Amino acid sequence: MKLQPGRHVYGLAAIILGIIGLVWHQFNTWQQVQALGNIPHMEVFVSIVAVFEVVGGIAVQWKKTARAGAILLFIIYLFFALLWLPFIIKTPLVYDGWGNFFEEFSLVCGALIVYSTVGAYNSVTNTRIARMGYIFFGICVISFTLEQALNLSATADFIPKWMPLGQMFWSVATTIAFALAAISLFTGWLALLTSRLLTLMIICFGVFVWLPILFSDPHQMFNWAGNAVNLAICGAAWIVSDYVAQLKTIQQTRSPD
Repeated sequence: MKLQPGRHVYGLAAIILGIIGLVWHQFNTWQQVQALGNIPHMEVFVSIVAVFEVVGGIAVQWKKTARAGAILLFIIYLFFALLWLPFIIKTPLVYDGWGNFFEEFSLVCGALIVYSTVGAYNSVTNTRIARMGYIFFGICVISFTLEQALNLSATADFIPKWMPLGQMFWSVATTIAFALAAISLFTGWLALLTSRLLTLMIICFGVFVWLPILFSDPHQMFNWAGNAVNLAICGAAWIVSDYVAQLKTIQQTRSPD
C-alpha cells in the first residue's frame, strides 16, 4: 500500500489541538461550547477531551490502530460540529455559524475516509462510508467558498500586505479556487489534480497567513489554534486526495491491458 501522508498530517493536527487544550485548559474558538451552558469543572472536561484527541491523533498514525483513532476523532469532531446547530437555528441568516459548522465537519469527513480505507476490508459498507466522506467534504468546500465570498474584505485582511497583486486579488482568487475545487470534486473531472492543488492551497494558507500570525504573537491561544485547525483541514483535504489516488489505482488495476 502506498504511503498516505494525509492520514499522518491529520493525526498530527489532532495531537497539536489536544496539546493546546491541555496547555490552555479551554477549547479554541472553533470548538463551540456555548450550547452546553455552564459546565461544572470545565477544565476537567477540556482535559479529558484533549487527552482523547491526542490519543486519537497518535492512533491514526499506525495502520493497526488507525480505525480506532478515526472513530475517536470522528466522535470528537462531530460533537463539536453539532454544537454549532443551536447557533445556526437561532440565527440561520448569519453564515458564521454555518461556516464554523462545515469547517469542523470537514474533519469528520477525514475520519470517515480514514476509517473506511485504512487497514479495512474492501467491503460494500466501507466503500459507501468512504464515498460519503468524500461527498460531505465536497459540500464543506462549497461552504468554504461561500464563507470567503460573503466575507471578501475580512478574508483579504488575513493576507499579508507584501503579497504581489494585492490582498483583495488573493481573496477573490482563493474563493474562485474553492468554487472550482467543489465543482471538480462533484463531477470527478480532474479530481485527483484538484484535490492535490486544494491541499497545496491550504498548506499555503498555513505558511503565508497562520504561521506569521503565530510568530508575531506566540502567547495567544487563537494563533496556535488557527494553525492547528488549518493543519487539520489540510490533513482532511490530503486524505481526500489520497482516497482519489487510491480509487484511480484500483480502476487502473481492474482495467484490461
